[in-house]
Amino acid sequence: MTPTMTNLRRKKETPISSFCRSSARYGGFLLVAAGLTGCANLPFPAFDLSPTYKPTEFVVPDTWEGTSDFVKATPSDDAVRPDWWKLYDDPVLNNLVEQAIAANPDLQAAAERFIQARNSMMKARSQYFPQLGFGFGGSNNRQSDHTLFRAPGEPDSDTQVLMNGIASWEPDFWSKLRNAAQAKIYRAEERAADYGLARLILQAEVATNYFTLRGLDAQIAIYKQSISLYNYSLDVVMTQFEGKIASNLDVARAQSLLFATESKLALMNADRKVAEQSIAILLNLAPASFRIEPVDILLSARFSLPQTVPSTLLERRPDIAAMERQMAQANRGIGIARAAFFPDVAIRLGGGMEDSGLNLLALANSFWAYGSSFSIPLFQGGYRRAQLQQSWAVYRETENLYRSTVLNAFREVENNLTKTHWMTIAAERQDAAVGAARTTQNLTMDLYKGGLATSLELIYAQLGTLTASIDSVQIKTDLLRSSVALIRALGGGWNRDQLPADSEIQPFGILQYTNLDKPVPAGGIDVNADPADRNIKNNNLMKPLIPLEPDRDQNARGNKNTNLMKPLAPYRDLSDRNYKNDNLSQVLVP
Repeated sequence: MTPTMTNLRRKKETPISSFCRSSARYGGFLLVAAGLTGCANLPFPAFDLSPTYKPTEFVVPDTWEGTSDFVKATPSDDAVRPDWWKLYDDPVLNNLVEQAIAANPDLQAAAERFIQARNSMMKARSQYFPQLGFGFGGSNNRQSDHTLFRAPGEPDSDTQVLMNGIASWEPDFWSKLRNAAQAKIYRAEERAADYGLARLILQAEVATNYFTLRGLDAQIAIYKQSISLYNYSLDVVMTQFEGKIASNLDVARAQSLLFATESKLALMNADRKVAEQSIAILLNLAPASFRIEPVDILLSARFSLPQTVPSTLLERRPDIAAMERQMAQANRGIGIARAAFFPDVAIRLGGGMEDSGLNLLALANSFWAYGSSFSIPLFQGGYRRAQLQQSWAVYRETENLYRSTVLNAFREVENNLTKTHWMTIAAERQDAAVGAARTTQNLTMDLYKGGLATSLELIYAQLGTLTASIDSVQIKTDLLRSSVALIRALGGGWNRDQLPADSEIQPFGILQYTNLDKPVPAGGIDVNADPADRNIKNNNLMKPLIPLEPDRDQNARGNKNTNLMKPLAPYRDLSDRNYKNDNLSQVLVP
């Protein structure tokens, strides 16, 4: 197995010239003038002090170790379809998932967090534009005629009318403000990835709970059939008891088996109700208003999934994308910390009109003030150095967490590939065990009727059939749940291209003052900002947004065959790299 190098590239970065970076990195004031020219592709000439960002490259295997009947044998570049739940060919499941996506409050809250992140970016971005203000005021003040130290002839009242404006601007020479705004853009993209993860988790949770419910339906059907059989067996035993052929022991044994099975049936009904109520909550419905009609047969799924090769998994997992955006934010934090070593420049302008009456427009009543400030800290007891070291440590932490997220993703895929493979084999063998147990049960009943078998042998045969049947349903239910977990581990049809571009994050224009109830959707994420519409649609917990279709007759259907930095030691220069920790196919110590 030859490992391949996976590079998760981000194609939506703000371009910064290399000469601009060189001028900023070494901080030479003699390079300022030339550096500004080299940085002219920014909205305002500035040095970007953040390190050159490149996501971590990982060495990963070419193929998965685990195999599964749910995955094609030949690797394919095709992705799992976004509406993956339709592979199960169950209209009830389809409707439940669509209803959950439309109404689930947790998913809607995740969308609102994305909107909040977009507005946080706008707040950060506004800081590197000039700030303008206007003020108007008036006052009338009277002092006592007997005020101490009042000069002779001094008026006892004073009237003032003031109209003034102020403007201030901080030229962002060291990109401190720009890096803060860019970090907020990455934060918004992280929130978009979180939304994709929340949606995938919701879809998987609905499907998992639904298959749990259908598994309980099948077990309930088996218990009911067994109870009917045990009632018949009890009648046979009672007939023989009345004919002096069977003893009280035989009757007690038959009754014990019947009553114990009825007890388990009651517990199954309780578990089913709980599973049904769990689905109702995911659909934004009060449990009392929700019901899914039971079916007797648990359908198995036989479909093929495209085999997502390990190198593409990084593009198709929203949690990996979110963690990578955190790493990009930490990279910008280094630039912000570096900017503290350079001078701050601010320009301020103020002025207006002031008069003791209302004649404000006279030139003599005007006043103004303008100026600029230049400040640079000389000694702060190590504060700025500690801040810079901390920013590097934060970056390394996110890099480690990113690698941990990738490893966990690989573990989830391999685990569920293994589970679905062996559970498929177990389900087939358990079906054979059920057939053998049922044959044993029928033959033992015939022998018992002929007096050639004891009641204990009959009970063992009947109990063996029940246990084998229940085990078969449980294995198939676990197989269905594992298939859902496998699809979720493969990303559930999500792709990194679904993240909004940097240019799409801005929620509104800087001179826009209308249509501010919500921003234009980005990355396919939209919210309902109409209070009246929200109250009607979301606050009625007794009616689904999407009408639930009646159950299709599933009982009549057969089974569906359907290294930026040096990881192991402190570092400061991005060129100091190695790939010890990023090779996920080779151990560090032989």
